[in-house]
Amino acid sequence: MTIAVIIAVCIVLAILAFLAPRLSRHPQKGVDKTLGAGQTAGSKAPGFLGRLFQKPFSSSRKATNKSAVKGREARSKSPLP
Repeated sequence: MTIAVIIAVCIVLAILAFLAPRLSRHPQKGVDKTLGAGQTAGSKAPGFLGRLFQKPFSSSRKATNKSAVKGREARSKSPLP
């Protein structure tokens, strides 16, 4: 379920970044802030558990940010105005 939500967010961010590159930064920051809060909360667990609990949020942040950046790059390479 969580994986499907992250995949959907990545797709939406990529499409939004392709269609409206400047307007896509605010949703990207919102997703990044939300996942960052989860990562921070997960890292407060002691020792190994802290690293284990923060990893899904970290990976999701990387995926969503990369998706938005790739959408903007594709837009800049396309012949659209």
